[in-house]
Formats: sequence, C-alpha cells, structure tokens
Amino acid sequence: MQPEINPWSVQATPDAEKLFTDFGIEPIGPLAHRIHNPPPFIRRGIVVGHRDYGRIVDAIEQKTPFHVLTGFMPSGHPHLGHLMVMKEVVWHVQAGGCGYVAIADREAHAVRQTSWDACRRFGKEYLLCLYALGFEGTTYYQSDNTILKDLAFEAATKVNFSDLSAIYGFSQETGLAHAMSTITQVADILYPQIDGGPAPTVVPVGIDQDPHIRLTRDVAFKLRMFTVEQREGYVSVRSKNAPEGAIEAVSDAFPGSKRYEGHVDIHGTGLGHVQEATRQIERDFGGFGFYSPSSTYHLFMPGLQGGKMSSSVPESSFTFFEQADSVQKKIMNALTGGRMTREEQVRLGGEPDGCPVFQLNRFHMEENDSELSEIRRACLAGELLCGTCKKQTHARVAAFIRDFRERMESVRHIVEEAYGPDTE
Repeated sequence: MQPEINPWSVQATPDAEKLFTDFGIEPIGPLAHRIHNPPPFIRRGIVVGHRDYGRIVDAIEQKTPFHVLTGFMPSGHPHLGHLMVMKEVVWHVQAGGCGYVAIADREAHAVRQTSWDACRRFGKEYLLCLYALGFEGTTYYQSDNTILKDLAFEAATKVNFSDLSAIYGFSQETGLAHAMSTITQVADILYPQIDGGPAPTVVPVGIDQDPHIRLTRDVAFKLRMFTVEQREGYVSVRSKNAPEGAIEAVSDAFPGSKRYEGHVDIHGTGLGHVQEATRQIERDFGGFGFYSPSSTYHLFMPGLQGGKMSSSVPESSFTFFEQADSVQKKIMNALTGGRMTREEQVRLGGEPDGCPVFQLNRFHMEENDSELSEIRRACLAGELLCGTCKKQTHARVAAFIRDFRERMESVRHIVEEAYGPDTE
C-alpha cells in the first residue's frame, strides 16, 4: 500500500485533518496563545499543526537554546512556494533560535537528476533569498559537509529498506541514491545538535514533508543510549545500548538511586533534571544525546491555476528571478474564486477562501490584517471584482519583488564570500 504522503509528489495537496488523525500531528491552536506577538503565518491559521512544538515555545519564553533548521532542494529557481518556510525559519531565528539551512544538492541530484553545477547555482539563489529576508546562522551544501555524511552513515545503521518502503512507498525500482538522500535528510535534521550541541530543534515544513520528520524522530530515539521514563514515584533510566561505565555514571550522579542490571531507578528528582543529566552522560561516553526533533506544519498556498504549487508546473507559480511581464501574465491569468459572470459576482459575491489570488495576499502580499479582512469582505459582498483584485494583487507582487531583489543584491557578498561568485 502506498503511503498517504509523498514529499516528491506534484499532485494535489493532502487532506490535513485526515493526516493529523492518521499520524498524530497536533493542532497548533493551544500553543499559539503563548506566543507573544505571533507572526502572520500563525495569526492567519497558515501554520496549523505541530509535533512537540511546546519545547520550542518553552525555549522562546525562557530564552534557552534551541535550533531551527530547514532544507531546500536546488532543482530549480526558488519560487513563491518556498517563501513560507523561509519566513518561518527567519522568524524563529529572530525569536532566539540558532539557524541552520541545508542546500539538499544530494537529494536534487538523486531525485531530479539535477547536475552538480546547477545544484550549486540554484543553491546560491536560495541563500540569497534567505539572507535577504534576514536569515542569520549556518548554511551548507550536503555534498560539502563531511560531518553530515558521517552522521548519515550512522543514522543508516538504524534504518532498513522495509522502513523506507513503509514510510515513502519505495519499491525494488527505487534507486539507491534516492534512498541514501532520505538518510542524508535525517542527518540534516539532527546536524544542528552535532554542530551546536543537543537542544530542542524545530523543522518548519509543509504537511507533505512529515515522512522525513517521522523517520528522523525514530532514528533519534534509536541512537540514544538510554530511555528515561517517569514512573509512579520515581524516574527510571533504562539502558538501550549503553556501556557499563555510562550506567554506573548515571547511578553515581544520583546518590540514593537504586542500581539494577541494565537500569537505574531514581527517587526524589524531577524527570527534566534526570533527562538532562542522562543526556550529558551519553555525550561523555561518546553518544549523541539527541532531542527528538520538533516540527510545525503549514498549509499549502494553492498554485495560481489551482492544485499544488510546484516548479514542475511553471504556470502554478513565479520565481523571484522571473521577468516582470511573465509574472504579470501569470497573475492576470490565475484561477479565481469568482462567479461565471459579472452579474453573478455582484449578486452572489465571490468565494475568496477558495481563490488562489486571495490566498496569495493572505500568505504573503498583504501584511496588514485589517486590509486583508477588507479584501475578503469586499469579495464576499460582490463589491470587489476579480479583474480589479488581480490588478491590485499584481501591484503588491511587483512592489514586493522589486524590494526583494534590491535586498538580495545587498546581501550577495555574503553568499559569494562563502561559496564564490557565479561563473556564468
């Protein structure tokens, strides 16, 4: 049976509510009220779900360390569909997170057969966009990162092909390089805890990327030396594959604890303190001490012609390097939530919630919540017709792209200092 979600598909977007039920993703709502001055993607219900995001909210509130990571597959120019996750990463950095961005050139080469030279060129474009939005932190290409590749090899010891078949639907026809690229992505997600030390790590993704999160959480657990569990009246630390010296170190760290074969029971100490002490002991004995990664899940902005936005469907989006007349044409030809005739539109009103043009404003182009509400109200009332709305939206898009390109030029030196100038 094929899995419900495929990270490489260009087909219609998955049913979010069904996936939440099937895979245990939690709604973001109960945590949103704890976020001071929440960003638009949370205020507007674009980020809808999470796994263990409470850890990240705690870290933001308490000003304790956390990491934020994302990756981009450089198989083409960055486009509108990539903008949401870029904004999410930048916001988490500004909220105190340590930022990491992976350019997934191994994945692009394995899955899309993108040449290494093209991967390098496209990757620089993604980095220009990120720095222009205000990103600060660590960036790397997968193919250049030896520590990452060693971590991927270690992660692969905890995964077999039947796991990949169950999660991704891989078959006997799946290339080994494709399978290896998924393990490299597991290493990407865990890499910040190697480079910057163990800390809660959030990975903002679209719902279709959840298979990578589930696999990584499983691998992170399997790479731990101990499980630490709250029992009635005590905390139990149980060895999974810990050396004898590490078990002894846990016992010594908590005077009065009860040492058994393969586990230690600790009374009178909170679960959190035991978890942190055990994590450090793992590190002292050559282990990883990983936190299981957290994740947030955003809805997909529909493509300009409906369906999923993808670089494989040029009419569904526009890149940030596209000619102005091409961008204008795509917006003016976009599918809308309007009626069949002008008379029906005035009489019945439009349907903005299903309109790609309105969603373009909701996701990115109208920053003022009051103005966005007025656009929606006028559409529903039949006061704002589709042609006028498209013209107004195009004006916002054109202004955004002009400003974005200027900011990209102002940060170009950062990318060139790290990765060299373009040769073309």
